[in-house]
Amino acid sequence: KSTLEAQGHKAHTHASRMRTTGRAIATLFVLRGAGAFAPSRFLAGATSCLPFPVIGSLSRRVHTPQMTCAATAASYEELCTKLRKISHLEGAMGLMGWDEQTMMPIGAEEARANQKAALAGVVHEAKVDPKIGQLIAALEGAQDLTLVQKANLREAKTSFARNTRLSTELASKMAQLESEGYSAWVRARESGDYGAFQPMLMEILELRKTMLALTKPEMTLYNAAIDDFDPRMEASRLTEIFDSVKHDLTPLIKNIAAKSAAQPDLQKVKPALRGGAEWDPAKQAEMCKEIAQAIGFDFERGRMDVSVHPFTGGSHPSDVRITTRYSEENWIEGIAGTIHECGHAMYEQGRSKSQLDLPASEALGMATHESQSLLWERMVGQSRSFWVWATPIVHKYFPHTKDCTPEDFYRAVNIVKPSLIRVDADEVTYPLHVIVRFELERALFDGSIDMAELPKAWDDKMEAYLGVRPPSNKEGVLQDVHWSGGAFGYFPSYSLGAMIATQLFDKAKEDIADLEGKIAKGQFLELKTWLNTNVHESGSTHPSADELLEAVTGSKLKPEIFVRYLNSKYTDIYGL
Repeated sequence: KSTLEAQGHKAHTHASRMRTTGRAIATLFVLRGAGAFAPSRFLAGATSCLPFPVIGSLSRRVHTPQMTCAATAASYEELCTKLRKISHLEGAMGLMGWDEQTMMPIGAEEARANQKAALAGVVHEAKVDPKIGQLIAALEGAQDLTLVQKANLREAKTSFARNTRLSTELASKMAQLESEGYSAWVRARESGDYGAFQPMLMEILELRKTMLALTKPEMTLYNAAIDDFDPRMEASRLTEIFDSVKHDLTPLIKNIAAKSAAQPDLQKVKPALRGGAEWDPAKQAEMCKEIAQAIGFDFERGRMDVSVHPFTGGSHPSDVRITTRYSEENWIEGIAGTIHECGHAMYEQGRSKSQLDLPASEALGMATHESQSLLWERMVGQSRSFWVWATPIVHKYFPHTKDCTPEDFYRAVNIVKPSLIRVDADEVTYPLHVIVRFELERALFDGSIDMAELPKAWDDKMEAYLGVRPPSNKEGVLQDVHWSGGAFGYFPSYSLGAMIATQLFDKAKEDIADLEGKIAKGQFLELKTWLNTNVHESGSTHPSADELLEAVTGSKLKPEIFVRYLNSKYTDIYGL
């Protein structure tokens, strides 16, 4: 399993789908910085300084005479020094997490848990250092800070306020429930017994509500939960987005199902591409390394290994570690997982060098991080152009596929079929899996559904939206691990990431001449550079994903771009 520890809680999830926000990267195995680049510099040549409050409480300010520009610069640099130290410690946590998933002997589990707990305590103490609050108070109101410096101050203030509102006792209680909740979920999922899990789930939900109310009193509870993973996103905005997508995708899914029923051959793949002993995992690993290097993963600042569930981890943008897995029966998993994790990794490797180890360089939430992995996996790796380039590479490593054309590969990786399990879903039906979870979470938080009603509500929505009804709770409400660790508000990030990816790729095609043609020739550098400049280097300078998109594409997230992409692609594939 992968492990997520963010905002005082931990969640587990399946395969490569579990990712991180920039604020939780170290402990989720997608990195947060450690080590240092050149220190940030206060705005040079400033000619004016405003009055600042005396160093002290954020909530109680007593104004003093004007600070000098030199004093302002010194306060800012002192704050950055403390923020870098936190980043360095979190980088060590990230490296421990990667090792735990890849190299650590099983007999070291207890010792590693103790090591991580001890380091977590050090990290927490660094985050609630009163001096950080004093420095933030001293710098508030400054008008001679750059945009990036203001972003560092904004994110530092938010993090400090939330960390100091959470008691050690409450965090410890949540940690205990996480462990108990995961074990209870594993047992319940195996037997399909939701009733055995329900009391624990109720306790976890109530404690999460308590924690959210304490740490984010200015937000509604569900908005606070969503904000843990995607800063400043709100349930009302998600409702607007998901209602539109649900309305527009339902006819497409029905049309594909009808056409597939009438022409079953549309769902078949060539025998050579169906998996089998010919797909030697060792050769897959060689092939995937070649593909990873070609699309832009920097092996001088990263490495690639195998794990039970693919993930991206490490300790710093100069030390990014990805894993994937290989299967004789499902060769697509190895390539797709590699490209997906490379998308996450290249985001990390592309973060701003001038702001490394500071909040402004961190990834802008989980949806934005997922957008980078999905842009490469879906917009590139599942495109016709990509398979024009990649088909000869597969032929080289697996000669038994020599009679398969780029079109054969393209269709094999783009089959649409409604399924019960989210992690197995295709890109057309996947958003509806997320919408089911979002609507149920929203109902749990606003009290419009009782916990005991959850299984039936789940099954009803699956049948209404996807035309499939789970035969048991194991394939239904108990299939995901997220809620057992308190990760309510996480699911929307997955589909938001897919939509952001589509909108960014649309803009990239406008800015990069003949992008599809370049992909078909294996020329990926221009796209990677475009993403470095427009997304990776900006980090968390923009407060939200909507504001990032507005800056890069000219508009906030537009779900109709995502729907148009799916309609166009699959109308062509299925001849609708």
